[in-house]
Amino acid sequence: MFFRGRRIEGPPPEFAVVFQDYARSLLPWVTVARNVELPLMKKGSDPAERRERVARALAEVGLGDAAEKKPFQLSGGMQQRVAIARAIAYRPAVLIMDEPFASVDAQTRADLEDLLLRVREETGTTIVFVTHDVDESVYLSNRVATVTRSPSRIAEIVDIDLPDQRDQITTKSLPRFAELRAHVFGRIRDMVRDADAA
Repeated sequence: MFFRGRRIEGPPPEFAVVFQDYARSLLPWVTVARNVELPLMKKGSDPAERRERVARALAEVGLGDAAEKKPFQLSGGMQQRVAIARAIAYRPAVLIMDEPFASVDAQTRADLEDLLLRVREETGTTIVFVTHDVDESVYLSNRVATVTRSPSRIAEIVDIDLPDQRDQITTKSLPRFAELRAHVFGRIRDMVRDADAA
């Protein structure tokens, strides 16, 4: 794999990952704020800038009041938002997210989806988002890649030609959203049937 013309030999400093299993990526013995700040410290950022970025990222995910708590004092969904805040504060060139909203309630999920769209618009971050939720994939993406069962390979890449400015209600009410959703869902259904028949 190459990134900006060079072979990737290890974790690139321009990348950040939000894991599905957020609990393994948070350090339980340090505060929420310190968990968010750690990658910035490794990056060598100015301490005042780090504090400001941490505070802003925590506020954006609705955890501004939880900065001095330890992860174990938070619910599972709140811990996942800490992991998302850490990635947002880091401002990576590429953000890889593995089902990051699986453990949050429906309203928080919608809020975090919209936050992710804002982050992408404001920072230009490339986001590789893994999800099993077809609506989420269409809503968040410029392109959706459907992937086969093991051995995994890309079966199709669907261009998502929805307006850049998206809204949970308006966008999901568009006829084009319904068409794209049906296409992606149909492709996945066909792949599952083909795999089961083989």
